[in-house]
Amino acid sequence: MAYKYFIDNREYVEALRKSGDLVDIHEEVDWDLELGAIVRRTCEKKGPAPYFHKIKDYPGFSAFGAPIATWRRLAVVLGLPPETPISGIVDEWRRRTSGPCHKPEIVDKKDAPCKEIILDGDDISLFDLPAPMVHDGDGGRYIGTWHFIVAKDEETGFVNWGMYRQMIFDEKTMVGPVLPFSDMGKIFYTKYEAKGKPMPFATVIGPDPLSALASLAPTPLPEAEFTGQLMGEPVKLVKCETNDLYVPATAEIVIEGEVLPNARLEEAPFGEYTGYRTSPRDKRCVYRVKCITMRKNAIMTVSNMGVPVDEGQLLRSFTLAMDMELLLKSQGLPITGVYMWPESTHHLLVVGVKPVYSGIAQQVASLVLGSKAAAWFHIVVVVDDTTDIYSLEEVIHSICTKWHPVRGTILMPFGAGTPLNPFASPEERFSQKSPKVVLDCTFPLEWPKAFLPTKVSFREVYPKDVQEKVIKNWKDYGFKD
Repeated sequence: MAYKYFIDNREYVEALRKSGDLVDIHEEVDWDLELGAIVRRTCEKKGPAPYFHKIKDYPGFSAFGAPIATWRRLAVVLGLPPETPISGIVDEWRRRTSGPCHKPEIVDKKDAPCKEIILDGDDISLFDLPAPMVHDGDGGRYIGTWHFIVAKDEETGFVNWGMYRQMIFDEKTMVGPVLPFSDMGKIFYTKYEAKGKPMPFATVIGPDPLSALASLAPTPLPEAEFTGQLMGEPVKLVKCETNDLYVPATAEIVIEGEVLPNARLEEAPFGEYTGYRTSPRDKRCVYRVKCITMRKNAIMTVSNMGVPVDEGQLLRSFTLAMDMELLLKSQGLPITGVYMWPESTHHLLVVGVKPVYSGIAQQVASLVLGSKAAAWFHIVVVVDDTTDIYSLEEVIHSICTKWHPVRGTILMPFGAGTPLNPFASPEERFSQKSPKVVLDCTFPLEWPKAFLPTKVSFREVYPKDVQEKVIKNWKDYGFKD
């Protein structure tokens, strides 16, 4: 049975309008910084998503900023009331991701809105699309900020959807980084560039919200099947015009072409998810465009990465934590939950455990820091089951009272990292290495029971019947909430 989901951004925008999580901006805005500045400010204020009806120089287009940059909007994407707490969103994610998988359904191009306009040959110019100058100081106009790129391993048939930033270089050329450890990087560098072959690609701008979520979530499933799992039924795909890749039929804009082997052009700098500009101008992968297809009155989707919280941080943190929880539970560890605050720019992982034997923090560290996703975080905090992992106040209290600075610290001087870590040395960024640290915030099991400190809180030091009475009579005492 299908879950509640939105078939495209147009349905989703309407839902956000009804829930009060979207602002319609009818005043003309400039694609050169003004649009980006508005998106950035609403992210920092955790405000509603801006929908731009009038973009300077681009009549007929609109733009949708910060599509899923708040927990409220993520709840809406998953068919929940916007005020659903994080734990409720986690429960819905677990429910959907434990359901059956669905292979995509292929539809004819006449049934695919993304084919309403088809441009090729001399009709192609990337500058005809309202790509914004996102931040002052960026190396160019970034057309790929809320999108994904489709790439295929032609030997195995494996297809990857992944979000890799793309900057316009000229009318028919884009450029962007492809990290070697990423799924697309492994396909391109080892299966195409090593043989001197161009790699077909399709950039999907403005996919439906669940396809976008699937493209940035770590999953062992092909992302198209994972999208079907989240939807509860197959996602509809349509074949590209110039290659054998398939894209969501309801996407707003699709750019097709080839990634050129052994070709590099200058890209960046760019403001990144860490909240800093750490990516210097350098020569990076080259995308040569052969065709553009799009809907009439296409919507340009825009994410503006910077200091928290934007959708890159929120969704990456959420899906990384879910993936790490699955990994730890698959090994039978006594895990109570896993969470990442988006404010940590997915650098800090909190793991709740039942400390039923010694050395659990070491076990947790070995697994999560040895995982494929470990390059994206470097701080692991292990707390016991008396700590609410979703409560910033409780986790900080646990760190400051249960973590022993010497006995409770596990250091890993060398681990996988990314070139974007602001704290990393130039050498560490270049070599993509990162030190890691684990904070064990559990009391040693060998301590005598009488020596264990008693937590003094409403939940811990009052009898159940007293708690229930106080909660029941709370408003009668005169409290409003």
